[in-house]
Amino acid sequence: MIVMNWRTEWKKLAIIAGVFLTFFYLPLDSARFENAIMEALHLTKWYAREHVLLCLIPAFFIAGAISVFISQASVMKYLGAGANKILAYGVASVSGTLLAVCSCTVLPLFAGIYRMGAGLGPASAFLYSGPAINVLAIVLTARVLGVELGIARAVGAVLFSIVIGALMHLIFRKEEKEKASIQMLIPEEESSLPLWKNALYFASMVGILVLANWGKPDEMTGIWAIVYSYKWMGSSFFAVALGVMLVCWFELVWWKVGLVALATAVFAFIFPGQPLLVFFIGVAGLSFFTSTDKGITSEWFASSWGFARQILPLLLLGVLIAGALLGRAGQEGLIPSEWVAWAVGGNSLTSNFFASFAGAFMYFATLTEVPILQGLISNGMGKGPALALLLAGPALSLPSILVLRGIMGLKKTLVFSALVIVMATLSGMIFGTFFG
Repeated sequence: MIVMNWRTEWKKLAIIAGVFLTFFYLPLDSARFENAIMEALHLTKWYAREHVLLCLIPAFFIAGAISVFISQASVMKYLGAGANKILAYGVASVSGTLLAVCSCTVLPLFAGIYRMGAGLGPASAFLYSGPAINVLAIVLTARVLGVELGIARAVGAVLFSIVIGALMHLIFRKEEKEKASIQMLIPEEESSLPLWKNALYFASMVGILVLANWGKPDEMTGIWAIVYSYKWMGSSFFAVALGVMLVCWFELVWWKVGLVALATAVFAFIFPGQPLLVFFIGVAGLSFFTSTDKGITSEWFASSWGFARQILPLLLLGVLIAGALLGRAGQEGLIPSEWVAWAVGGNSLTSNFFASFAGAFMYFATLTEVPILQGLISNGMGKGPALALLLAGPALSLPSILVLRGIMGLKKTLVFSALVIVMATLSGMIFGTFFG
């Protein structure tokens, strides 16, 4: 006799019925639906071309390096649940000045330090500050949208990271207290490298990440333009430094590193206008030789691959959904842009909340939020909602929310997202009251 558990079977039946009804009523003859599908594919294609190779792959390698080459005791000492709060939050809150990354690229780095024992508060502060406190984005905001918004964004982002981190620690203080007590019992272990070698090793990878993603400024004058003009030369310098360190400190066979360097140099000479191809050759060569090595670099690759396997599929799914709902910059998805422009006018609680909520689910690549806001402001968006979107948008997105659920659980992800939305809403209202 077969006994059925109808509680679980009803759930399965509801899912099957939901999928069936979705396909049954698909509005395939709707022009907006067809356009939304194309926008989802266009945005995902753009994301794959512009962000996966240059942003995420270096971030995965850095996250893997944190897991392998940084001792757990070191992470706990400076960022752990029982670490000095001023030092921990101070370091985490200004980390974005070094990382010109989006909300998705910071995820592997967050996962790396969180799993190595960083406290929820400092880790959350880092998670917010990474994409929010981008010096170039803040300067661009001040130039395009006004000095007031630029200063408010800079001050708000630093304060946000500290307050959100402190609130996450306070809300989950019971778990953090238990974590701190457990961490006190973990014996200190020596890092495989002295501090100065670790610093240079990580600096080389961060240098590649930052320079490879350095965006072209509106005017080719000043320090930003100079850095942009030499971004690939600088990236090559850091790549060479990384290769030397892999040979000298990690005992990777010298001819393997030399072969990768030769291949990238040849492709750079043959295809001087295709930096992505050259970058791919370097990444592919590094991945192959570290994965087949029998030393510690194989652990590095395995750890990096673990982060990529967990995070990348969810990111691409999130970008696909975000593209279908909201489209790309200047384009439309299922939700008409007129609705968005209408909802963020003025400085009411509703308009600020909607701007924060929409910003938390939209995907903003680094610096793209500025031209998007410029268009919305020209269509009647208030200054308060503009700041609310600037504070919520770069730090969160639908893709990053999906990934965060797998890293720190649904409850913590919902609380973190809610804190970002609520604080962005309040900041927008206060700013709009005085400067709107």
